[in-house]
Amino acid sequence: MPRLQVPLFLIVSFFPLLGFCYIDIVITIFRGFFQTGTLSVLFTQTNNPIPNWRLPEAAYIHIPFCAQHCGYCDFAIAIGKDAIRDNYLDALEKEISKLGRPHPVQSWFIGGGTPTELNATQLERLCKILKQWLPLTGEAEFSIEANPDSTTEDKLAVLASYGVTRLSLGVQSFQEPVLQLLDRKHKNPQVERVIEDARKFKIASISIDLIFGSAGQSLESWKYDLTRGLALSPDHFSTYGLTYEKGTPLWKRMNRGEIIPLEDTEELAHYEAAIDMLEGQGMDHYEISSFAKKGKRCWHNQVYWENSAYYGFGMGAARYVAGKREVNTRDLDSYIQKSLSGQETIFQSEQLEPREEAVETLGLNLRRMQGANRERFFTRTGFHLDEITGPKKDYLVQQGLLKDDGESLSLTRRGRHLADWVVTKLF
Repeated sequence: MPRLQVPLFLIVSFFPLLGFCYIDIVITIFRGFFQTGTLSVLFTQTNNPIPNWRLPEAAYIHIPFCAQHCGYCDFAIAIGKDAIRDNYLDALEKEISKLGRPHPVQSWFIGGGTPTELNATQLERLCKILKQWLPLTGEAEFSIEANPDSTTEDKLAVLASYGVTRLSLGVQSFQEPVLQLLDRKHKNPQVERVIEDARKFKIASISIDLIFGSAGQSLESWKYDLTRGLALSPDHFSTYGLTYEKGTPLWKRMNRGEIIPLEDTEELAHYEAAIDMLEGQGMDHYEISSFAKKGKRCWHNQVYWENSAYYGFGMGAARYVAGKREVNTRDLDSYIQKSLSGQETIFQSEQLEPREEAVETLGLNLRRMQGANRERFFTRTGFHLDEITGPKKDYLVQQGLLKDDGESLSLTRRGRHLADWVVTKLF
């Protein structure tokens, strides 16, 4: 797999995650830094130059706290900080209250960080805040990311009482050497206990994250992780190849020569094995990194692949409303201070031009197995798909990397392995 420097909203095929927040990817689309108005002004905007926008039906809430820094992680996190977690919830509530009135949504996605680092009382307070300002409506999805070693029965009881429907568990591996390399502290019995408890509380969907391609990991080792995961019968898998993000502990170890990344061909074999084994057990491969049982796709994440609008609240969180992308400060103390004092917490903002929005929509659509439907794309963006792709599309089709059936454009199986490279060539 070519490792290219391209916009990160396209590079999500093989992202290693503690509990993955897709917003951490799309925030990096920003090309400029602009001053912005208040959230209430943004959310009530009606003179929108981007066609076919409506208020978001999805909300992401960022909880940055973690017990330790995993070796691969470069997300907006805070290690420890027990003493200011209540202050963080104060600041989060103040930020969300800038909506001015309740805004019903169809999904909550609480990510991090590690949301289950909050205690049961704090989790209940968080749910009350969301229920007040972002009430769930319709066939709602309530997802939360969790670590096996911080997810206790009392926390699950609170979440279940507020209607949690989906638990995304950061397993990453079932093997101690791999977990040690990744700086993960949990043990396998904790994974099994959390899944058992989640089922006891009738949580409808359980997802597990697994990372492949760790330094020194063999194909058989990766297949073992998949086999162990399948034995637990989760409803959803997210599989990510290990990447070495600049500044992370693993990146530093790699640069010191302490660990050697797998070759691209080896990582590709791991990805192929995931497809074969998970599809072989009836899992629906609906997005490059995502597999689900029938009816168990993550609705919230599909909002991102549609490039639809979403709210985002908390330290480092991003939002996409009325064609404008905004991201909050990643500094915890700054976020709390600014929010509580009524100042803006945003430090990046960009209003997309219509063509920019169309390019991003196509790039995100192509991560899904069904790709981009021409009619839906035109309705969504006001552009014909071929206006955006240009002549390179036909070359990529000829090379067996894209499929164009006249109605939709999608990546082939071979193209999915090279998704980042294909998309950069397409535009």
